[in-house]
Amino acid sequence: MVKEIDRARAIYKYALDHLPKAAAQQLYTRFVAFEKQHGSREGIEDVVLSKRRFTYEQEIADNPLNYDAWFDYIKLEESTGNHDKIRDVYERAVANLPPGNEKRFWRRYIYLWIKYALFEELDAQDGDKAREVYRAALKIVPHASFTFAKLWLLAAKLEIRTKRLPAARKILGLALGTCPKDKLFREYIQLELTLGNIDRCRALYEKYLEWNPANAQAWLKYAELEVLLAESGRARALYELAISQPVLDMPEALWKAYIDFEIAQGNRDRVRVLYDRLLDRTKHVKVWLSFARFEAEPLPQPEQAEDDQADRRPPPGEGNSTAELAARAAHARSVYQRGFDTIRQSSPDAKEEAVMLLEAWRDFEAKCSEFRRRDEVAAAVAAVEKKMPKRIKRKRPISSEDGSIMGMEEYYDYVFPEEAGAAPNLKLLEAAMRWKRQKIMQKNDESGIDSAAAAAAAGDSNAAQQGRDDEQQAADAAAGEQQQQQQRPEQQEDDQQYDDN
Repeated sequence: MVKEIDRARAIYKYALDHLPKAAAQQLYTRFVAFEKQHGSREGIEDVVLSKRRFTYEQEIADNPLNYDAWFDYIKLEESTGNHDKIRDVYERAVANLPPGNEKRFWRRYIYLWIKYALFEELDAQDGDKAREVYRAALKIVPHASFTFAKLWLLAAKLEIRTKRLPAARKILGLALGTCPKDKLFREYIQLELTLGNIDRCRALYEKYLEWNPANAQAWLKYAELEVLLAESGRARALYELAISQPVLDMPEALWKAYIDFEIAQGNRDRVRVLYDRLLDRTKHVKVWLSFARFEAEPLPQPEQAEDDQADRRPPPGEGNSTAELAARAAHARSVYQRGFDTIRQSSPDAKEEAVMLLEAWRDFEAKCSEFRRRDEVAAAVAAVEKKMPKRIKRKRPISSEDGSIMGMEEYYDYVFPEEAGAAPNLKLLEAAMRWKRQKIMQKNDESGIDSAAAAAAAGDSNAAQQGRDDEQQAADAAAGEQQQQQQRPEQQEDDQQYDDN
């Protein structure tokens, strides 16, 4: 009986090896059932693996570029631990090149090479074979069209792990010469910095900035390196070169870093010059606010040894005496005034930015109570509040894509004191509306109509029911009331249209 089972197993295997795979599906199913009934555990596992191999072989035969199927097939072979079979599947997989020279077609494919090299290094413990895999992969990639920084870096790190530093530098240098990328520069610089080769780092930064001078982050890292080396002169020169570039991807970060550097150096005059230069390029309200905060605060002092703490004195103008606080506050107040005047003159429509600056100015004046009398602080705050605009609700049309008016929407606008003085028609309209409401209320009281209903009806009859006589009377009354208001110290506000800011 045992011999007959062995003969049946041999027949099954012979048939599966010689029949076409497309016609052997049912035979595989019968063979699996046979092994489950008569075979051992090892035999059953071998049959299941054979069936899965057969399934993957069908998938890659239908589509050799189905890299997900290749990954699954490789994972199956790696579970068996047979290195020869694993290498065979890897070699078959990487032989199927993507259809075109577009990076999106190569993303999955290139991971076959990476996985292959890691298998040789970690599982097979064959560093020379892993090195050959990386070299073959780098030769296949069309670097003139695109490249993969990960592939170059993994090849270089393999050489570092095998203590072949010159080979790693050669790979990274070839990468930068063939297809430079930001990631390649950063990793190469980090490698040399870890090894303590400052001259090589500087040379790499120079090549990096020569290749991409608009990269603000590269300028920042180079300057930070010089600061760490206590080379403040070189760092300042780098910042000057950086801000002089015609195009930068993040100029605001570069200017901020330069200003912070000069603040850390304790040179207030240099910081003021930098702020003025920055304001020549942009009038953004955040720059004015930052400038004012700088003027109001003392400069940070460099760290000193514990023995020198007792004799430590701040430089002139950076202490907390009343005179020094008042001097810094005067400089900050001057910046607030300059910023407000500039915004109102250069960008009259930037009303929210002007309000933001006034609010910061008002808060600053309120905090000056530490070194000023209470009445002086109150007067300063009141002076700033006089510059504050009034918040008014208005309506504007909503236009559709074809230009037609779809309706009206309400929005809030700011009216500054100088704008209110230049718009007498607005005051005239306010007075006319107040006079008209009083007129309608009196008329409705005489006829016995409830005053609340009359006030609600006044707005609806405003445009359609009033004649020219009423309009003339309204204008005359408004003119008279306006003349009276000019003699009053304070103007009454319309409680329905205005809200104090």
